[in-house]
Formats: sequence, structure tokens, C-alpha cells
Amino acid sequence: MTYIVNDKCIKCKLMDCVEVCPVDCFYEGKNMLVIKPDECIDCGVCEPECPVDAITADTELGSEKWLDLNKKYSEIWPNINEKKDPPEDHEKFKDVKDKYEKYFKENLE
Repeated sequence: MTYIVNDKCIKCKLMDCVEVCPVDCFYEGKNMLVIKPDECIDCGVCEPECPVDAITADTELGSEKWLDLNKKYSEIWPNINEKKDPPEDHEKFKDVKDKYEKYFKENLE
């Protein structure tokens, strides 16, 4: 098992999870974070820290898509190990549904 980040993080990127991760397995994209599954030690300390419930176990129903996305982008995006300020408008995106289809950015040139 590993933990993954889903689309609830998109445009919120609150980063409370980054502060508590003992192995620095978070990677930062333009508008969301991902977890590198091979680095995650399954400790679970990040999950309760996320105020928008964007972190779940990869064993939860429907997590396959997010596991693949976390694997892919953790190989491309830079590692992050310090909390940064969230986007200014993050509050208005907190309860938006289907954020992946509407707002996801790959950060690829």
C-alpha cells in the first residue's frame, strides 16, 4: 500500500502534508502535489493533515487513476520538502468537483 494525492488537491495545494512527511516523497506541480509511491513508506501521517481530504490510500476504490498519475508526475516534477503558501484563491476551489478535467496542468513545456 501507498498513499496518493487525488484531484481535491488541484488549485488548493495547502501543503500541510509536506511538513509532516518523514521521507520527503511529495512532488510539486503547477497546481497540485503528488506522492512518489516508491518513496512513500505508508506511515499515513500525511493523510489526516490534508484539510481537503486529497490524500488517500491506494487501496481505496477508484484510486488506480490517481496512483498512475502520482507515479507519472513524481518522476517529472521537482521534489518539495518545505511548506509554501497556498494559492491566493484556494478557498474558492475547496469544494469544486471534477477538478482534474477542469484545471489540471502538467507543467510540461
